[in-house]
Amino acid sequence: MNLMRKCLIKTLSSLFILSVIAGCAGKKTDPSDFEGKVKDRLKTDIRSNGIKLFTYKAKLASSSDSIDQMPHHQRVEQAKRSKRSRSGYYEVDLTDWTQQIELGLSKTLDMTGYCREGYMELSRLIEVDRGEIRGECNEGATQADRDKFSS
Repeated sequence: MNLMRKCLIKTLSSLFILSVIAGCAGKKTDPSDFEGKVKDRLKTDIRSNGIKLFTYKAKLASSSDSIDQMPHHQRVEQAKRSKRSRSGYYEVDLTDWTQQIELGLSKTLDMTGYCREGYMELSRLIEVDRGEIRGECNEGATQADRDKFSS
């Protein structure tokens, strides 16, 4: 009986430790992790036939935006050189950044009221320091939309 009790205690202790480790590994990204670090903007485009399009762009804010002034091919080459200088194989995990871009888009659309009935995603480009999502609203434009969102 004493041996069975010891085995039960060891098993329960092991399960507890594993659940703690799994809990730490599964930590969700807190939106505040990106607070003050993201610059974003929503560009709206209401067509004459009432179709409502948008482009949402987000980028990581940096103390120096000089890298943003470089052409895309130069940024790609710089990233390749940076990867080569590190030892071993390196792959960037964009999961948290992608979730942040999606959250930013969702909040921006909610705050502006642009796509009240949701949207269909037309394209998506996610890079290490920037992202862009283009979409079309599910509803057509009202006169109030035209007044509020036309440039």
